This record gives sequence, C-alpha cells and structure tokens, in this order.
Amino acid sequence: GNDALHSAAAGQFCAGIAARTRGKVLWIVTRQDVFAPSLKQVGLSARRTIYVEARSDVDVLACFEEGLRHGGLGAVVAEVARLSMTASRRLQLAAETSGSLGIAIRRWRRQTDAADFGQPTASVTRWRVSVLPSVPLPVPGVGRPRWLLELIRARAGECADFEVEACDGKGRLFLPAALADGSDQEAAGQRRASA
Repeated sequence: GNDALHSAAAGQFCAGIAARTRGKVLWIVTRQDVFAPSLKQVGLSARRTIYVEARSDVDVLACFEEGLRHGGLGAVVAEVARLSMTASRRLQLAAETSGSLGIAIRRWRRQTDAADFGQPTASVTRWRVSVLPSVPLPVPGVGRPRWLLELIRARAGECADFEVEACDGKGRLFLPAALADGSDQEAAGQRRASA
C-alpha cells in the first residue's frame, strides 16, 4: 500500500515470514530505505540478509527471478510497484522449481503507480497489511505494534481478516487473547460477511 502509511508494517510482516526459512534471504529494492534493525526486531538478522538495490522495477523483477531460480536461498523478497500477470507467473514457476519462498511487496510512491494493484497475479496468497493502534499498557509507554492482516486471495481457500500483534524476535505473530480463545471469531465472521 501507500509507503507513508503501511510499508514498514508490510516489510516487517514479510521479514518475519522470511526469518522462519532456512538459508540466506535476498532483499531487493529500488531505494535504500530498509531499516535493518526493524527487520532484526522480527527475527531476520543482518547476517542472513543480502540487500540488492536495483534501478527500476524491471531490474528488481529480473533479480527476483534469478534469486528464485538460484535455489540456494531461503527466501527472496522484492519491493515493486507493478507486478503483471506474466511477471508473477514467471516468478511463481521459478519459486516452485527451486523451492525458495518468493515474497513481492507492492510499494508505490505515486498513486499512478498503483493502477494495476487490483489486477490478478499468479501468487498463491495475497495479503494486505495495515497498522492498528497498539493495545494500551497499564503503565505509560508504547504497546506492542498491532496489524490488520487481510488475506485477499488464497489458492483453493477463503479470504479472511486477522488482527494480530506484530512479529516477535523469532518471526512469530501473536493473536490477541480474545481471538486466540475463539470469542471474537463470530464477530470477525459477521464483519467479513457485511463487507
């Protein structure tokens, strides 16, 4: 989504997923704005991460595909503004062949770059990550970050929304207590049905 609002949360969500893989993680960007300590906060250490800065989305997609085809990486994360069906299909085939996890973070600077955002891709799942207010603490301070995770597309599955607490130092998400014990599941289902 919009860089100013949700890109940090989306980056941390993806870093938490990549942290749970084995091997090095290739992180490809078009601008140097990845804050490595925030990735370490969710379990992805700098020792495991290889950063690549590319000039354009075309170069990012080429590096993304090469990284996936290499096969020796745990995950390949690429930040792109546009992702066509053709490009996503090539990436999906490369990931299936090598067994590496491929994660595309859709980021844009200008609204015109988001023109193809709703178009279909060949991805197995598609998520939208948004920030939520943190839970108030009993003492002054900032609570653990919270996110709204919207599963927009899942191959052979259903869409769903999850309110979670941000990844911990091992890349694990936490469900709020009310959701973990199932008391909020009916209310969440009603919200999805009305949307």
